[in-house]
Amino acid sequence: MLRKTCLSLAVVAASLFAAGEANAQVSVSGHYRHNIYGGYSNVRPHYRTHADTSFYNNWSSYPNINPYTGSVGTHHRPSYGYGGGLGSSPRSGRGWFGW
Repeated sequence: MLRKTCLSLAVVAASLFAAGEANAQVSVSGHYRHNIYGGYSNVRPHYRTHADTSFYNNWSSYPNINPYTGSVGTHHRPSYGYGGGLGSSPRSGRGWFGW
């Protein structure tokens, strides 16, 4: 009985983890963006983690692994002002490019 209960709990936990993993990524369409030289740069379509204010659930955070490249994250701690909102600058409260 105990073995059956433990097995059931393991199956439920694995399915919840898989469901959370499936919702943790977002596809980003290809687009152009302004670069620092006044021109435009082409950004190819790619996947990223779902936007939120948590530093530790991003593929670039150590020891997370990017499932598309197999690369281990290299960021060990958040940068100054991390989590100040989506696209907001910690100093001005406006977008990173002053928009």
